Amino acid sequence: MKAGVLALQGAFREHREVLDALGVEAVEVRVPEHLGGLDALFIPGGESTTIGKLLDTSGLREPLHAALTGGLPVFGTCAGLILLADDVRDREDAHASTALGVLDCTVVRNAYGRQRESFEARLAVDGLDDGFLGVFIRAPVVERVGDAVEVRAVHHGHPVLVRQGTIWAATFHPELSGDLRLHQRFLTEGTQ
Repeated sequence: MKAGVLALQGAFREHREVLDALGVEAVEVRVPEHLGGLDALFIPGGESTTIGKLLDTSGLREPLHAALTGGLPVFGTCAGLILLADDVRDREDAHASTALGVLDCTVVRNAYGRQRESFEARLAVDGLDDGFLGVFIRAPVVERVGDAVEVRAVHHGHPVLVRQGTIWAATFHPELSGDLRLHQRFLTEGTQ
């Protein structure tokens, strides 16, 4: 298996470290040519507006959109979820532009607050025994999911882990938890 990690900005190194620990061949994706031959892609947390701009300057926006709509399995975390969503809002409920629009959900950016309001929470995740430690850093809130979106974990009434076919997304950072199970589960379940 060959998995890419969008490496324009954000926590891409941490995702790469998880993939290395799992024995998965990992490629840092920075230009369109890096998308070739991937079995899966991770879009990390970071600053969604910055990553969106870098998708343009790197020439990745259109090829990435085509790969995702063509069925490339993807797991977006925090800002990665924001980039995948088809309806993105800011905390004042103003519509914000979205980069890729392939996940049927409404997301509010930084809805849990600023950096100082970051937190960890034990989450009950469908199919994972003993729960999963969610690391929430300036996390978005999923306010709405479409009919084709399966909710895999919830925190205080809001979906925090969702799946729409081969598209997985989390409002938290599984790459920072020290627990490899979500990455492993995506690579075995989400890529089929």
